[in-house]
Amino acid sequence: MLQDAEIKHLLLAAIQASVEAGQAILEVYHSDDFQVNLKSDKTPLTLADRRAHEVIKKHLSKTHIPNLSEEGRDLLYEERRNWDLFWLVDPLDGTKEFIKRNGEFTVNIALIENSYPIMGVIYSPIFETLYFGWSKIGSFKLCGVKPDEQFTLNLEELIQRSSPLPVIQNRDRFTITASRSHFTPDTEHFVEEKRKENPNLEILQHGSSLKMCFIAEGTADVYPRLAQTSEWDTAAGQAIIEGAGMRVISAINGERLHYNKEELNNPWFICCK
Repeated sequence: MLQDAEIKHLLLAAIQASVEAGQAILEVYHSDDFQVNLKSDKTPLTLADRRAHEVIKKHLSKTHIPNLSEEGRDLLYEERRNWDLFWLVDPLDGTKEFIKRNGEFTVNIALIENSYPIMGVIYSPIFETLYFGWSKIGSFKLCGVKPDEQFTLNLEELIQRSSPLPVIQNRDRFTITASRSHFTPDTEHFVEEKRKENPNLEILQHGSSLKMCFIAEGTADVYPRLAQTSEWDTAAGQAIIEGAGMRVISAINGERLHYNKEELNNPWFICCK
């Protein structure tokens, strides 16, 4: 098991990697050359995905901890099945939103120990917002983080500048956050069932892992994801949500999501208090 001093060092490394990756993403975002290709699963891949992957790989390789990234080399289950500690990374979560240029994309970095996320970092380059969490100390939100920022602060100083999550404790309306690009019939049914209990229900549609951040910060009450996702889509968000005292559970059996399965897909899940 990692010691606290080690985790502090790793969390700062992940934060710096996410911000530097954000800068690499924005260089492509503000250009006219996205270089969009389709992967084998028909999802888009851009130059920004590739550049962010390389930046994060450079940073995290210094930790000598294995790295499982959406844009990395395909690793056979036999090669990773015995990993008890590894990085799980989505260099650019919300590629479709990136291509639409609506700003709703993030960099996601999680540290997985014994199949569960113990630490997570999510950075939004456009909104200049950093979310981070560690199971031992809780989760935090820091606004005004420039994509070119160099963190010379230690973790205690960084936390002092941040707001503990959740930042919103009470709201007048029950709020569901849902995917902008994957609002399925099952999600619609879930919303309508909740509307029977909460007639003034509000829906907040957004892209990428920002929806999980909305749960952690208290902006929304529940996020149903009744559609396919991969492990790198959720691990960082789960760490941040759990650090804020909330849950990410399977919609099938109510169990906490776990990671490094043979097939790197999540069950349908729900994020809630």
